[in-house]
Amino acid sequence: MKLTIIGGGGFRVPQIFEALAAADAAARVTELCLYDVAPERLRTIRSVLDQLAGTLPLPPVVTTTTHLDEAVRGADFLFSAMRIGGAEGRIADERISIDLGVLGQETVGPGGLAYALRTLPHAMRLAETVARLAPDAWVINFTNPAGMVTEAMRAVLGDRVVGICDTPIGLMRRAVQAVGATPDEVEFDYVGLNHLGWLRSISISGEDRLPALLASDRSLAGIEEARLMGFDWVRALGAIPNEYLYYYYFEREATERIRSSVQTRGEFLHRQQSAFYSGAHAHPDSALELWTRAKHERESSYMAESRSEDERDSRAESDIDGGGYQAVALDLMRGLTGGSSSTMILNVPHQGTVPQLPDGAVVEVACTVDTDGIHPLPIAPVTGDMLGLMQQMKAVEQLTIAASATRDPTLAWRAIAAHPFVDSLPVARALFERYRTEIPGVGAAFE
Repeated sequence: MKLTIIGGGGFRVPQIFEALAAADAAARVTELCLYDVAPERLRTIRSVLDQLAGTLPLPPVVTTTTHLDEAVRGADFLFSAMRIGGAEGRIADERISIDLGVLGQETVGPGGLAYALRTLPHAMRLAETVARLAPDAWVINFTNPAGMVTEAMRAVLGDRVVGICDTPIGLMRRAVQAVGATPDEVEFDYVGLNHLGWLRSISISGEDRLPALLASDRSLAGIEEARLMGFDWVRALGAIPNEYLYYYYFEREATERIRSSVQTRGEFLHRQQSAFYSGAHAHPDSALELWTRAKHERESSYMAESRSEDERDSRAESDIDGGGYQAVALDLMRGLTGGSSSTMILNVPHQGTVPQLPDGAVVEVACTVDTDGIHPLPIAPVTGDMLGLMQQMKAVEQLTIAASATRDPTLAWRAIAAHPFVDSLPVARALFERYRTEIPGVGAAFE
């Protein structure tokens, strides 16, 4: 079985390789093809994988290419993990927002819309290439903004593309541990959009354990999301929010922390990963050691702006080392190819799950996966403030997709103006004009 990674020179690729090469890997891949437009990054990541291979039981054969057709042809699965514009683009996304007094974050604020506008044309090119050269392949999309990119690609690939994210995976792992269960023992209700969702129940043998979990300070102390947003707030919600909802519930505080920080998250990652790639290029024999060190630093500082100054580098080890999207992606592959069925949180069209959303709208919900495909599970009705926020952000997403598809700058301005973080039409216009003139990929999307 051939798996292709689009963005194969990316920093997180070795984590996927480790999962693939494990003796108990959920899916057995014989060829791992890495595709990237940056050959030097491919060489660096290849060095890391070569050194990892000697420590792992069943490593797949690794190939690399800078030609998209070659990467796609013959693939059974493709992981899309592209970052159009690189770290420099992310820095611009964040800094332009901050300069205009708006929250600067790469996926949940207007910066995420700029990221989408420069990414969607490339995602659609990938979808068209897959439809032409590997129409039976599955595309598993990790590219952010994941829900929006997945929804756009569905116009070409239909049900053969699905989005995945590691934030609800981590939330579920912590919640399952907090109620003293294993994943196979629980049923749960999780609903939202990518980077905007809530765990609303977690049941064992028909008994919802979430109320007891919410009532216990000791249990909530093991839930990173509850620590971020406060025990009183998660109790008021009656649910545990995805950690990215911090930016919605604490927008003012998050904006001020980002504005007062020495560097944005994008600037931190650019500095750190540039050091890794240049160091590994100069000392290829140490590539694995350098990658391991950089990975731990990256994960330890994740969402640092949500923590106080003295806690920013003290993320709990259990939150760092608990695994991520690669394990769930392999479970997804196993279910689709005839292995045991699985239940996981995915970005898929809602199929009536949230009837107040437009037909075809992609949501993030629990699904079962088997050889017949991906099946969203029933959930309780979504109402009130949760529904309102989902509807507003889905409108923003669909305006952005339409702006990209039609190259219509007016729709792009409307999308930014509709975002809950933007409280001024002139600011929305200024954001769009600066994104279009200062970020090459955004400008190119409207030519």
